[in-house]
Amino acid sequence: MDLTIGPVAFFWSAEQVRDFYRMIAAAPVARVVIGEWVCSKRLPFWQHEIPGAAECLIAAGKEVALSTLTLVTLKRERRQTEDLFASGLPVEIADLTALRYLPQGQPFWVGPTVNVYNEGTLEWLARRGATRICLPPELPLASVETLARAGEAAGVAVEVWGHGRAPLAISGRCYHARLHDRAKDSCQFVCGEDPDGRPVETLDGRAFLTVNGVQTLGHAHMTAAGQIGDLDRAGVSALRLSPQIGDFGAIAGFYAGLLGGQAPGDAVAKLRDLLPGAEFARGFLDGTAGAEPCL
Repeated sequence: MDLTIGPVAFFWSAEQVRDFYRMIAAAPVARVVIGEWVCSKRLPFWQHEIPGAAECLIAAGKEVALSTLTLVTLKRERRQTEDLFASGLPVEIADLTALRYLPQGQPFWVGPTVNVYNEGTLEWLARRGATRICLPPELPLASVETLARAGEAAGVAVEVWGHGRAPLAISGRCYHARLHDRAKDSCQFVCGEDPDGRPVETLDGRAFLTVNGVQTLGHAHMTAAGQIGDLDRAGVSALRLSPQIGDFGAIAGFYAGLLGGQAPGDAVAKLRDLLPGAEFARGFLDGTAGAEPCL
């Protein structure tokens, strides 16, 4: 197995994006997905950084792909999606509607927000040209193993969500804007005030979810650090790490060490050292509720 860095989910400044990909260029990862994944209104603020980031990463030996939006609705978003396929780089689709713009015979990747839950879906995507699929984070290990075997037979590399807040839902409405009594069209980009998302609590004050503009994420950071052996035996080709503020190069290095055979020990304790104050969950691989905390 190796490591894939997924697209940045949050609204970061151009400088933050630039610094992040410079850091990732030196990190022990095999591939990186770049692009606006959540809200097209954010893209003009940092899209000029994409060519330089891609060049820097490719020069460092990384494979680079561009991501579509998770929810394509507007005419300009459809044009942007079509333009991605003319970029010369692989495209990772986060919304099946992107396939409408796929040139005949052009291979593509599939992100974790596309519902690949069974062999039939995987095989259909493979026939359309998919060469790499990151499975949705809510699948248990038995399903992952079945899909990894199907992927091997179809010539598709299968990835699993390895680290980060799980993407749970996407909406046409913006919670961040509504929270500040603003309409979505005049949001004033208030989501930028929460560069790792905004926590949501239940009425009795318990941490529940994280909101990121129109996207809903889990509260805890899912980690597969304790299940890497199982995933390797299942035939998974890569772990996907989802970007966040902080020394993400060190986080990538931690997972690379585990993939390289380092004993996990108390992996969660090490992650807590890297991300002080963060909470971690085992996720869905063991068949339990994904939000169950790592002890």
